[in-house]
Amino acid sequence: MIEFSDVTFAYARTVPERAAGVSHIDLAVPQGSCVLVCGPSGCGKTTLTRLANGLAPTFFPGALSGRVVIDGCDCAQMHSWEVALSVGSVFQNPRTQFFNVDSTGEVAFALESCSTPEGEIRERVAETMDDLGIRHLADRNIFSLSGGEKQRIAFASVWAARPTNLVLDEPTSNLDMAAIMDLRSYVARAKASGTSVLVAEHRLWWLAGIADEVVVMDGGRIVRRFSPQEFASLSAQEVGALGLRAQSLAEVEAAAPVCGQGSSRAREAAKPRPGEPSQSEAEPRASEGYRAEAGLEVHGVRAGYRKREVLRGVDLSASAGEVIALVGRNGAGKSTLSRAICGLAKSSGDYRLFGEEAGERERLARSSMVFQDVNYQLFADSTAAEVVFGMGRDRARTVDAEGILSSLGLSDVADRHPATLSGGQKQRLAVASCVAAGKDVLAFDEPTSGLDLASMRRVAGLIRRLAAEGRVVLVVTHDLEFIACACDRAVELSGGAVTGTYDVAGGLDDIRRALFAGTQFEGLGG
Repeated sequence: MIEFSDVTFAYARTVPERAAGVSHIDLAVPQGSCVLVCGPSGCGKTTLTRLANGLAPTFFPGALSGRVVIDGCDCAQMHSWEVALSVGSVFQNPRTQFFNVDSTGEVAFALESCSTPEGEIRERVAETMDDLGIRHLADRNIFSLSGGEKQRIAFASVWAARPTNLVLDEPTSNLDMAAIMDLRSYVARAKASGTSVLVAEHRLWWLAGIADEVVVMDGGRIVRRFSPQEFASLSAQEVGALGLRAQSLAEVEAAAPVCGQGSSRAREAAKPRPGEPSQSEAEPRASEGYRAEAGLEVHGVRAGYRKREVLRGVDLSASAGEVIALVGRNGAGKSTLSRAICGLAKSSGDYRLFGEEAGERERLARSSMVFQDVNYQLFADSTAAEVVFGMGRDRARTVDAEGILSSLGLSDVADRHPATLSGGQKQRLAVASCVAAGKDVLAFDEPTSGLDLASMRRVAGLIRRLAAEGRVVLVVTHDLEFIACACDRAVELSGGAVTGTYDVAGGLDDIRRALFAGTQFEGLGG
């Protein structure tokens, strides 16, 4: 059981990220229950998880008042190893909690740290992998795993020690729908075994039927509390007014009407409905100034890694001014296709940009991409400098870095080092750098991972404006809300080939099916 009794915490000035603290928190996560904590970015969710697992103030120093109680013991009086025995944590980026280079060793790590006998470790690791259905991931190189596979291993490494409490901080940020459904089953199983589960999350739909209480935070305080029935009774507008993502994917079409402008049907769907704000009052949308011409044509593209073929003859076309979502399971070839189009991956096939043949070098010069893990592409010593990093001096002078940062809600962190930003802020900074590059083809790999509703809408509005200027925009995403708000078409990939193309303005049912392909949908999406 996790209990917060009048807890107030303020980070010390030495904490580089200057995260928001929390004030006067009274909250209990009883044994065998799940509490969902949600709210806009900066509301204090992550701080709450750090207090629950002892990282604050032990690792993140600051002033703490009140009591955090773990299974009846005051956390402030417990050694870090004692807290670790009782509380298992799964973070947004599983790489931050790995200590081994092989998957089996990682699952065994917590047990080894507790001096568990070797025979028992082997038995528990095998039992855990079988219980979670991940025996096929045993003895794998951690670096060869997909994002979803890494998150499964991260959960297994925590669950192997059978903690009495689980703390999950944005655990679905980089997962496809299949991996999210797996995580949902893991959480349900842990709860049924009597484990207390605290989840801080922007995506709410996957916890429907599991969360026993929904707690909304803002400004470091708890502002609303709902039973599952009370939360389910809220309208989509009421949920949005709280700054929250959709509580059911069935509501996405009504709650987030398509704001794409790249096709006539998308433009028609973008017209405000009775009672809705006009375009000038709503999120910025694209103008009508895009070029209605073939911006990108791809034929027979093949690519792979280490003798493993990933793309098996892909055909794709995109008009200038169009935003295309690439959807499908992890491993379907979405990211590889994006990298190949941008000249970042070796491939064969025919490419044409705006009617002209384009080789790898030309595509590299005319394209820009935001990677799924943006830590690989942040190099400068300040947020403002990152926007124009790598540009020539003359080109950098023409870039309105301040305006770009402002459009993405990053003005207040312009002087901060990129390494000190939150995951969502880093994601938006990478988008800002991509925007500043001014290329003809822009590719974004999961640009809304870890973003709250407001930040997602900012990114969607900016991408629409970029498309309206005549660019081709490709987005690898599993985010149905973002697709509904920003994209004109969704192209489904499976097994390294295109298996379907769906017009967003025509409805989201086919796109839902593509996103949830191969999973037990259980009605969570509609």
